[in-house]
Formats: sequence, structure tokens, C-alpha cells
Amino acid sequence: MGSDSDLPIMQQASDILKEFNIAFELTVVSAHRTPLRMVEYASGAKDRGLKVIIAGAGGAAHLPGMVASITALPVIGVPIKSSNSIDGWDSILSILQMPNGIPVATVALNAAKNAGILAATIIGAFDETIGKKVEAYKKKLETEVLGKVQKLNGEGWANGFDV
Repeated sequence: MGSDSDLPIMQQASDILKEFNIAFELTVVSAHRTPLRMVEYASGAKDRGLKVIIAGAGGAAHLPGMVASITALPVIGVPIKSSNSIDGWDSILSILQMPNGIPVATVALNAAKNAGILAATIIGAFDETIGKKVEAYKKKLETEVLGKVQKLNGEGWANGFDV
């Protein structure tokens, strides 16, 4: 993450990675304030055993794109609505509008949980154990929704249905 102020959002990614039992690193690497640390971090990521990098940043949000320009690992960008943000659009566009040749997968504003799920899905494509955990997670989501459908059909929406 670009700043420790991003931790409340990025915590969602670490929580889901823990749920899938995927080891991870969580640290602060600022593209603007610690560019040499960023280069060192990104260039050594694969050698440290990382498979995917989730990079969250607010404001100008250069971290995901700069990291993607340094490493061959997949990078997932999490745009974060920061205190100096323009409703998060600056972060979204900074991460989303990467030039051809340097792609960054981008999730919704403040959607670090989805970044964690996407990282698990990428890893799960090559790791059967993680892949099965992702499948079970999605099946759980399906079961939850179908339970709500049954409840809605039984109680009806007009009777103050509470999901």
C-alpha cells in the first residue's frame, strides 16, 4: 500500500488471503516518497516467492502501475479514496488507464477484498489446493444467495423482508 492510511481498506485483502490460507506480505511502499524502495520491492518480489502483487493507492495512485512496470508478476491495483481524493476518481483512473504493454488488473474503489479473491483465483489456476478453496468460497456465496431467495419467496418482500 502507498501509505499506512490505506491499511483499513487493504486489511480486507489480507483477511481474504488468510481465509484461503495464502501467505502474504503487507507493507508500505510509496511510489512518490520511497521510489528506490519501490524498485527494490517490485524487482525482488518473484525471488521472495510472491505470485501476485496487490497494490493499493489513493490520490495519483502511481504505485500499481510503477510496480507492474518493474515486475513480470501479475499486479492487481486497488484504487483507494484518500483524504485528498476527488471522490476516488483520480485513483481509479490512475490505475485503470495504464498504457498498452503495462497492464494492471483493477478492482472497484476500495475493493481490496475483491483484489484478494482475484489473487487467490490467479494462484488457484496453478495450485489445486487454492483452486478448490476458491471453488468452495464461490459455492458458499451461491448457497447464501439461494437461501435468501427461499426466504424472500417464503416471507415476501412486502412483509419487511430482512436479508
